[in-house]
Formats: sequence, structure tokens, C-alpha cells
Amino acid sequence: MGTPAKRRKKNDYSGSSQPVRSLDYFFAKQKDDAAKGATSTKQTQEESRRTNTEDVDANPSTLADEELARRLQEEWNRENGHKAATNSDDLYNDPDKPVTQQPIEEPSTNVAPSFSIPAVQETSGPPPAPISATATAPAPASAPKQRNTLTLQSTAVEEDTDSVNIPFDQSPLDFEPSQYIPDLQKHWASEGGHATYALLTRCFVLINGTTSRIKIVDTLVNLLRTIIEGDAESLLPAVWLATNSISPPYIDLELGLGGSAISKALKKVCGLDNAGLKTLYNKHGDPGDVAFEAKKRQSFTLRKPKPLTIKGVFDLLVKVANSKGNGSVETKQRIVERLVQDARGAEESRYIVRTLVQHLRIVAVKTTMLIALSRAFMLSRPPSADFEIRDSKALFKLKKEELAEINAKNEEIVKACFARHPNYNDLVPALLEIGVCDELLLRCGLTLHIPLRPMLGSITRDLGEMITKLQGRDFSCEFKYDGQRAQVHCDDNGKVTIFSRHLEVMTDKYPDLVSLVPNIRGEGVSSFILEGEVVAIDRESGELKTFQTLSNRARKDVVIGSVTIDVCLFAFDLMYLNGEELLDRPFRDRRELLRSLFVEMPHHFTWVKSIDATSTDVEAVQAFFKSSTEIKCEGIMVKILDNAPNPELQIEVGSPEDNELVEPTTPKKKNKSSKSKSKSSDKDESRPSTRRKALLSTYEPDKRLDSWLKVKKDYNTSADTLDLIPVGGFYGSGRKNKWWSPILLAVRNAETGSLEAVTKCMSGFTDTFYKANRDKYNKDDPENTNVLPDKPHYVDYNGGGGWPDVWFEPQEVWEVAFADLTLSPTYTAAIGLVSDERGLSTRFPRFLKVREDKSIDEATEAAELATMYRKQEARAPKQEAVLAQGDERDVE
Repeated sequence: MGTPAKRRKKNDYSGSSQPVRSLDYFFAKQKDDAAKGATSTKQTQEESRRTNTEDVDANPSTLADEELARRLQEEWNRENGHKAATNSDDLYNDPDKPVTQQPIEEPSTNVAPSFSIPAVQETSGPPPAPISATATAPAPASAPKQRNTLTLQSTAVEEDTDSVNIPFDQSPLDFEPSQYIPDLQKHWASEGGHATYALLTRCFVLINGTTSRIKIVDTLVNLLRTIIEGDAESLLPAVWLATNSISPPYIDLELGLGGSAISKALKKVCGLDNAGLKTLYNKHGDPGDVAFEAKKRQSFTLRKPKPLTIKGVFDLLVKVANSKGNGSVETKQRIVERLVQDARGAEESRYIVRTLVQHLRIVAVKTTMLIALSRAFMLSRPPSADFEIRDSKALFKLKKEELAEINAKNEEIVKACFARHPNYNDLVPALLEIGVCDELLLRCGLTLHIPLRPMLGSITRDLGEMITKLQGRDFSCEFKYDGQRAQVHCDDNGKVTIFSRHLEVMTDKYPDLVSLVPNIRGEGVSSFILEGEVVAIDRESGELKTFQTLSNRARKDVVIGSVTIDVCLFAFDLMYLNGEELLDRPFRDRRELLRSLFVEMPHHFTWVKSIDATSTDVEAVQAFFKSSTEIKCEGIMVKILDNAPNPELQIEVGSPEDNELVEPTTPKKKNKSSKSKSKSSDKDESRPSTRRKALLSTYEPDKRLDSWLKVKKDYNTSADTLDLIPVGGFYGSGRKNKWWSPILLAVRNAETGSLEAVTKCMSGFTDTFYKANRDKYNKDDPENTNVLPDKPHYVDYNGGGGWPDVWFEPQEVWEVAFADLTLSPTYTAAIGLVSDERGLSTRFPRFLKVREDKSIDEATEAAELATMYRKQEARAPKQEAVLAQGDERDVE
């Protein structure tokens, strides 16, 4: 026999023959007290009311849901003579208290009310009919307050109008936080003085409503200034929430929430059944949009929502991430339900849910936040601080160029700090104490066991282009191994930590490398940070293996004795030695220290193979490149050895070869004064050219510079490669009709955070790959979270080549080769960077492999694509370029 709960779900129960207690039975004591001193008229009314109540209790099924709700509410109001107040638990003080103590039950599956009244009965029997979401609850205006009585509450009560109306999208030079903070603090007083989550929601809504990067930065700046001056304690949580994370990558703190937890919370809190929830998901796709629609439909609740605070939300997310072991699933579910329940209004619900699924989608990337922080602390400081800030009125009077120079200086300091010490937990408190100044670089400098963001190399098409760029310079050519980049930290006590290029800890993955450190550390070396490439290797022969072989190695809890895939660390740089930073030293000096102070162990620890050369050693460089490809390397890395050019090799400054070294990063705009400038150009011929950028040999964290150039074998042959993101698929034709072919691919726009369609690819796939890809993005599976029901708003595609039959959840990076780039009316990649009307696309794209070592944040950027196109056009004959642009058959 099924349990009563199961019978209710199946809706096949039968009523009990035993009598059902009326509400009089449970409220007898209150009635006895109220009866003392009552008049005979009151007794007559009580008898009449009791008769009506018994009629309702005797046959509740004869009344409509709304009528029953009104009857019950009127009865309770008459008995107590006031509007009842709901006693709410405070999860913030006792988050482990079971949610089942709240007077909320999951609604029946055949209706979708916003709440239901729990059954009040002594014996088993049918529950009372659910109450409609449109039920109203009239109450006397002058009723005194009383606790512990059930009542209906509007989900829109006490809306935070102070936060909703703040014009965060104003220019920071016009925005004055002091105009709004007094009213905000009055509203925050009931929440311990902490800023409410509504303030953050207001910022998110404004950011989502614009594509202007200037507006996005201004909005973030004004939000941060308001929090800095109004509630500095909430600044750090606000920064984490706005950057869609709760900790840096090297700290293992993940929410670990699945889609089922969000679905359960929405069904329980918003009164949705399975069918209603599925309908919303199919229509909107994004969980945040689903929560938005569900919350809009909810009119009343049995519990008055508790206003969310920025700090409170962040603390609960950290609690979710730290929940481990037995009972953690239930604890996480209760917290998720409370967050969704306490979200006031549809917009708060949208961003709470997007935060829970870790896909905020406000196009405010890391760089944007760092810029916003630098500008906010230039104009505002917390009441307890005394560091110098600038007057917005004085800044307003400056010329645009002067203001840009001031902003750039502050931005560079904050970016440099975060590149060396990428943790807001350290950066934000330092900013609150001392603001943006040179001392900040000391507070947030290079630190052992905290990874710095790695320096990156620029892409060059071939060796000829590389030689041209490095005219007059001494450089080193190194094998570019097909492995995993590693950053090794070791302190005075011998503690070793190994980080990936994504700043994730992989010490447990390579215990064999950790055990090598005492043997490779030479005399006089106490602490260090070095960088190298971990490569799978045959220990006996020294033969290198591919990255695919290395990827088969376990990621956690690897025991040295059970290692089946041997590795070798090929070191190439040294950034820290015996407590001293080496970032500002030339690469030649850093390399010399690395090779002289560390001990080589063949097939375990060694240096990258390299040669030193100049632009005159073309044949030697070509031979070295060829040898790298013969031993399964990807190509070579070319690095400037010294800061200053070699005087013996330096070409004549201002020559055509020298001018070719600088590639514009943005399209040139027509200048009205160009004619006048050209007239005076003859007078300035003797003036040396300043177009050439300085190429320094220092280590620049988190920067991609021409000081490091990478030349891959794919670049050196007939085609470049791009790292693209698959965002959609089309049904194939013929034997491919059951697979996705072609695949719509996109580049990322680092400025806006959007994904811009660039091409369709249907070449280079195997049948095995087609089948696996079809299974991974199976839109017929309702439980498949890899597919989306509709085009996501962050994918930019005009549909000129037809709309995909399925939209993918962006999560992979594919390496794609192509013949050349072409302007296209169909695709939107890099639109506005080369042409205002057309984007860029590829001719003859061919899939090479899935880049498992890259996240979508490392896919090719639109700006990179535009730069590659300009280089291509500079090399190609003009007539051929025109033909390539006009051939629309190749665009598709």
C-alpha cells in the first residue's frame, strides 16, 4: 500500500469515514478567552459563523478555490480581530533549520497555484483544496499586530524603490553617491546596515540594457562608488558577485549545484508543476529568464520575503560551496530555495538564479571590473579612509586626452596588481585602505603559492613575418612543446605548488614533479617561481608524446608508484628567486639564472631546446623550425633577449621595413586635417619615426605582446588556425542527415562579452566525431543541458545563412584551419573593426581538434581576427583581395 504522500501525488485517494475537525477545535482556547464579557449579539454572530464554518468543513469540495480562501481568511480575521502576521524563520541566523517548518507545501501537480494551505486534520483524509493565486485577503486597516497566525502576503511588498531609481548609467563625473546614500542607509537599517541585493540588481539591469562598453564601465563605477561610500563592507561581496564567481581559480570553492536544484526551488517557491516549468524552459532556455517569468506569475505567498543583502547572498553561496558530506545536498537545496523565495521581484529572481548556475551574462568581464575599480577609487573613498581622491568637477574641466591619461595610469596599476596577485580578497581591502597608488603594487605583488597570470605570445603567420618584426633585435628561438604549461612555486620550507595556465592547482596531478624539486634546486636557491612545459615522454628513449597522451593522466590523487604516463618538465623562465621578483629583468638575465642555478635531470627536468639568433640568421631559424616539427612539437616560440636593440643590427629608423613592424589595432578614421598634414610632411622628413612600439624583454603578466611570438607549423603552411566556439548545429544531408553538419562557430568579443558568428564548418570531421557530437548535443533529450531551446541573447548572428536546428550551450573550443579571411554580409565577427557594414568570415574552414586545454575565455577574439585580416590584406595583391571579398560562394 502506498503512503499517504504518494496517494496525494497520484490523486487517487479516498476520503476517510472519520469526522474532520473544524477550525474551532484548534482555536478553542482563543475563543474561550474572547467569549468572556461578550454580548448576546456577539454570541448570535458566533453561532451563525460556526454554522457556516461547519458547512464549509463538511463539504469543502463544493466551494471554488477562491471562495474557500476568502471564507477561511475572513474567519481567521474575525476570530483574532486583526491581520495576522507570519512568523518567518531566519535562515541567515540558522541556515540548517529545516525548511519544512515553514507553512509552505509543494502544490498539487494538476494545478499551479502560488501557494497552498497545509492540511489541518487529526486523521488521514483528503487535503483541503488548493488556494488560487488570485485570492485576496482583506483585513481591517486598524488591526493590531499579533504573531503566529497564518496570512497571505504579497510578493511585491516593500519594494526597494530607493535602489530601483538610482541613475547608475550617468557619467561618473556627474554622478554624486551622496545624493542617494542617506535614503539608502535608512532602507538598509533594518538589515544591519548592509546594502541590499536590489542595488546590485539595478546595476545588472542597466548593464544588460546597453551594448556600449563606456556605459557598462560607467554603470559599474557608479555602483562601486555608492557601495564604497555607503557600505564598504559589502564591496568585496559585490565585486565577487558581479564577476560571477566566489573565489579565485586556485582556491577549490565551487557551488556544485545542478539544474535539478534550481528546478525544485522554482517549483516549490513559485508553485510550478513539471509541465509548467518545462513550458517556461522550452520558451526561454535561460534559467534566469525562467525564474523571471515564474516570479512574475506569483502574486501571493504564505511567508513575507526577507530582503536579500549583497553580503548575505555571498555568505550563503560560500556556505553552499563549503557544504560537504552527509546532508550537504539537503542543506544546499534549502539555501537555494530560501534565496529564490526571498528574491523580491522578478529581476532579483533572474539574477539570483543566474548566479546559482554561474552564468550571469552581464558582459562585464574581468578587465571591465578592474577598470571600474580603478576609476571608482579615484573619485570615492570609504568614510574611515583618508587617502587622496580627485574632485569630479575638476576632472570634468580637463580635456579628453588629459582625462584618458589619468585614467590609464590608475588602470595600469590595478591591472598590474591583479596580474601578479589575482585575488579580489587581497586587492579590494587594500584599495579600501590606501586607494590606487604605487604602494598598492607592494601590497599586492608577487607572492609564493599564489599564481601570477602568465605572459602570452602573439601569433605570427610565418617565419618571414617574424623576421620582419624583429629586425635589429637579438632573440631566442625555443621549441614549442605539445604539453601543459606549468608554473612551479617553492618556498624556503620546501613546500611546492604547481599551477596551470588557468591558475588551477595541479600539484596532486604531478607528484613526481614535486618529488624532483629537492634534486633540481641548486646550492643557494631557497625559494623560486619558474615556468615550463610539462610533456609526456618515454623515459628510456626520451621520445616526446602528444598532448592527448598527457590528457589521459589522472587529475587528482595521483600516487607516484601508480604513474603510467611519465612526464618531463622543460623549464623556460624564472620569475622569482630567493625573495626577489625578476619580472623587470631582461629575458637573457632570467634565462641565465635559471640555467646556472638549477640542476638538469635528463628526461625528468631540463631546459627547452633553443638557439639564439638575429634577423640575419634566416637559414638557421628555418632549420631550427623544421627540427621542432620533426619531433612532434607545435612549432617555435621567439622571444626578445634584451630591452635595447642591437646597434650593429639596427636598421635605418623610419625606413619602410621599420614602419611595417606596427600593425594598427583599430581601423583608421578619416582625418579632416590629413591634407594639411601631408603638405607639411616634406618638412618633417628628417624627424625620426616614432611609430615603432618598444619591444621589451621583461616578463609582463597577463599581456600578449610582440616580445613573444609563436610560429606554429599550421601557420607556416597554407593556412592559419583559429580557436572558435561551437554555438549551433544544422541537420546534415544525405548520410549525414542524423548528425549536426555544418556547425556554426563563433569568436568572442572581449569588449562586450558576446559571441560573434564567424563561419560554418563541415570539413575535417570523422564519423566517430559526428556521432559523439550528436549525442553530446542531443536536443531530443529533455534532460540534456548542453542544448538551448532558442538562440541565446549573447550570441550575435543575423541568420543570413539560415538558423541552426539546435543551439549549443557554449562550452568548447575547437581549433579550425582556413585558407583566408573574407568580408561577409552574413557573419558578424569583428563587425565595426574592419567594416561598419560587414563582418569577417573564413574560406574553406577545416576542423582540426578540440582544444581541451583552453576555455571559451581563451578563444580567438574579434580584435585578433581583425588584425589577422589586415595583415592578410597587406600581403595580398589588391586585385586578389577584391575578388576574395566579392566571392559570396566562399562566404558560406
